[in-house]
Amino acid sequence: AALLLTGCAAGTDGPVPARAPAHPSGSVQLWHHYTGREAAVVQSAVDDFEKKYPDVRVTVHSGQQDTKITQVVSSGGDVDAMITNVNTTLGTACKTMEDLAPWMRRDGVSAHDFQGIFAEATAFDGRRCSLPTTSDVYGLYFNKDLLARAGYTTPPRTLQELERMALKLTTYKADGSIRTLGFNPLVGFQQNTAATLGHAAGVRWMKDGDASVGSTPEWRQLIAWQQKFVRKIGYNKLKTFTAGLGDEWSADNAFQTGRIAMTLDGEWRVAFIAEQAKKLRYATAPFPVLAGSGQHYGGGFVSAADIGVNKRSPRKEAAWTLVKYLTTDTAAAVKLANGIKNIPTLKSAAESPGLDAPAPYRTFIDASADPASDTSPVTEIGSTLTATVDDFWTGYQQGPGTGLAPGLRKVDKDIDNALGLRRAK
Repeated sequence: AALLLTGCAAGTDGPVPARAPAHPSGSVQLWHHYTGREAAVVQSAVDDFEKKYPDVRVTVHSGQQDTKITQVVSSGGDVDAMITNVNTTLGTACKTMEDLAPWMRRDGVSAHDFQGIFAEATAFDGRRCSLPTTSDVYGLYFNKDLLARAGYTTPPRTLQELERMALKLTTYKADGSIRTLGFNPLVGFQQNTAATLGHAAGVRWMKDGDASVGSTPEWRQLIAWQQKFVRKIGYNKLKTFTAGLGDEWSADNAFQTGRIAMTLDGEWRVAFIAEQAKKLRYATAPFPVLAGSGQHYGGGFVSAADIGVNKRSPRKEAAWTLVKYLTTDTAAAVKLANGIKNIPTLKSAAESPGLDAPAPYRTFIDASADPASDTSPVTEIGSTLTATVDDFWTGYQQGPGTGLAPGLRKVDKDIDNALGLRRAK
């Protein structure tokens, strides 16, 4: 058969047959990180794939962390397709993954088939390394009864409003310790990270391949706002209160038990509340934005799972058939989203009547398609990029609020050093 030749730096992509086989066949080794109930959902989708393509047999290796998957692939292990996390893994794994662009062109798969930023986020360094499967989208959860008791009928749209409302909603015991908290501003509390909070100010992480945290005014404005918010309540009071809260993933979650009135969380919390706090009167909204930053209200921070083909796989056609099915088949995408309780990245799945989308969950579907939604950039150092800012910020929030500019310049230097070491390999 005629071939569509494609090249890359390593020279091992392709060749891609000019036509897809009428009856795909072969075997596929699929590796992913899901466990328990979520792994069963993936297996169910794979079972459906095998019914549609009975001559393809898929062996699923579940519960494999991204670091192990990339190590096995790099060492020449038997991996044909892999599901990993875009933000933490794609930048380090992309060079080992097949460029899917020619396969997509051949089979009529378009990046425009996917919601918002997701297709862009699953490409790196000019290569279509993978396609998105499901995603996490972050927003604001608020306790309707607690807000009403304080005289509020609508959620905040700016961080400044969030702060004012949170201070009014916070109550104290006779000894001055916190009884109920309006919003926990501490970085490091549950889903409060530089990445999720950074979206609220439309921050810039990188410019021309180098870190630009220190040269971005929105970072300074955001961190200064948060640090002053912490001081108004008291860092030690917040730490003591936080230490006494229930586990984030249990029925004792602080928002679910009414200990916190508003919180930043992902779409999965809707399912937890439905199971663990059925009587909680709550609603969701896009997370507030920093006034004056230029960030548009309505989006949110997103993080996607992605699936790609091992560049060394001897069974690329069968592996691509599986990848294409899990990412572009509407029924498969709906099954994964409904089962894993994530947001579908495929537009047709997000619009499907089969999608289980109660009103609180719909907030996150809408946010995923909003132009303002974004994610932290994919780089060669994976999660080290965001972790470096987290480490600085968790220390800075404890202090008097001095040394922010030089501290962020040091963050840039540390990130650039890590990038330099990685790029030199």
